[in-house]
Amino acid sequence: MTYDRLVCANCAAPVAEGRCPVCRANRERLTPPGLSPAMLLTLAIVLLAAIALLAAVRTV
Repeated sequence: MTYDRLVCANCAAPVAEGRCPVCRANRERLTPPGLSPAMLLTLAIVLLAAIALLAAVRTV
């Protein structure tokens, strides 16, 4: 379950907005640790660019 559909019992706002300390604490608790999909995509692009650069340098 994601927190974007949860409603805070403390302030009656969506937890994703993080309006009160309870919302922010629950949002942090529900956010999975590790890399986000955007970060993984960025790392993959950087890795491919580094491989392409190394291949270009080796052929020269």
